[in-house]
Amino acid sequence: MRIVNNSFGQNAARLALLLVVLASASIAISGKVDAQTPIDASGISVEANQQIFTVMCALDAAGFDADQSTIAEMPARIALRESLLKMQGPSVDAIRQFYRDNAFNDPAETLSRYITLALNVGSPPDFAFLSEREQLPPDVLSIEGFQKLLAPFYAEAGLDTRWGEIEQEYDPGVGRYRMATRHIVLAVNAYLREVEKPSTGRTFSVYYEPLVGSRTNFRNSGDHYAIVVGTNPDSHTDAIQHAFLHFMLDPLVLHYRPAIYTKRDVLPIAAAAPRLPVEYHDDFISFMDECVVKAVELRLRHLPPAQLEAALQDADESGYILVRPLVVQLQNFEKDEPAMTYYFPTLITSIDVDAEKARAQKIKFAAAGSGPEPLHGESASATPTSDLDTMIDEGNRDIARRDPAAAASVFEKALAKYPNDARAMYGLAISSVLSGNADRAHDIFEKIVSNANSTAVDPSVLSWSYVYLGRMHDLEDERDLAVKEYRAALSVAGAPENAR
Repeated sequence: MRIVNNSFGQNAARLALLLVVLASASIAISGKVDAQTPIDASGISVEANQQIFTVMCALDAAGFDADQSTIAEMPARIALRESLLKMQGPSVDAIRQFYRDNAFNDPAETLSRYITLALNVGSPPDFAFLSEREQLPPDVLSIEGFQKLLAPFYAEAGLDTRWGEIEQEYDPGVGRYRMATRHIVLAVNAYLREVEKPSTGRTFSVYYEPLVGSRTNFRNSGDHYAIVVGTNPDSHTDAIQHAFLHFMLDPLVLHYRPAIYTKRDVLPIAAAAPRLPVEYHDDFISFMDECVVKAVELRLRHLPPAQLEAALQDADESGYILVRPLVVQLQNFEKDEPAMTYYFPTLITSIDVDAEKARAQKIKFAAAGSGPEPLHGESASATPTSDLDTMIDEGNRDIARRDPAAAASVFEKALAKYPNDARAMYGLAISSVLSGNADRAHDIFEKIVSNANSTAVDPSVLSWSYVYLGRMHDLEDERDLAVKEYRAALSVAGAPENAR
């Protein structure tokens, strides 16, 4: 589609933008702002949630170290928490036993899993799962037995009555988040020139639960997006905006998957960046999705040129190498008239893969914040400090290029010279995975975790070895053994967040 850049087109663009703002304002800013005022009629809501409340009460009773400082203005909630800690009875005993048997070292990981479960169960008193077991997230499956304990605990603790007494204490916090979310919805919709239609059935929910403290938990299941927040909305504005941008842009990314997939040749280069989360290493659609969201975020910040360049450099060094060309094209989008729905194909087709590959080859990727990342270890551009480092670096580059035979040859040479080096063993195991030799990979991962009992092993290498062993057991329908490996990964001190 040809874009017209004349004064009429610019005026039309301004008019379209004005209409979007007015349409959004007529929906989102309606009357008095309080905890009962909806965000709009398009499936966007901010509220407290009884399922999350119940799960947090169960964690209270089990002794989870929730952030009680965030409920200083909620005397009824404080009183309930104290009574739950003292509660006795068969259901709470079962809750406490389950919590002890499924303990995680990291409080953030503990909370994340239970919040994910809360988002996947229905309303009280039954708390039935909303999806078939095969469709539940792995986080939920690792603690699925907890769901069966919620209904008896809810009844024994009298939480139906207690919720009625406490719900109004959530209203001030809900109201503050509602105002913050309105501003985000207005700003994003105005920039994209989009208004989410009420007939789509898609939902975006912000759930306020003060006991989660400063943490946020963002999940989506199909067309339903949810982010759980606590404490001050000012500290979570960026997280809510990021989640809402995914809500608005994910459907476009999925719709234009064939066009996006033609750009996939840049991914092996990006995957060599130690900071790039491992989930993007083999999933180009998700990688592009995140780059699009990050690019729009940068344009919404209205940064001066020097700060924008610094942000783009950080994106490059972190592996999000498509953010820069997307930002350039978004600057053109801002001068034209169509809504993002119609402009999105131009946004994607504008990416010159050969040019970006050439540019990316010159990027010096930043080192990971907490040791080597899985698959690629240290940055490919880092200066080696020993003969072993040189070989590890070469093998990791071969893995990034998806050349498992070359990588295996390098790691075998490293092990011949440095027997039982965990990094070389891990590289050889990954090479075996990529070449389809699962039995060899399994044996090597087993040797890595066995050696950890007598020698120091990098937390990233050790935790990811457990994760891969768990995946292999899952593929063999050995769920109990898989869960055992996943729990072992979570128990590794210093394990990277991606592995967790």
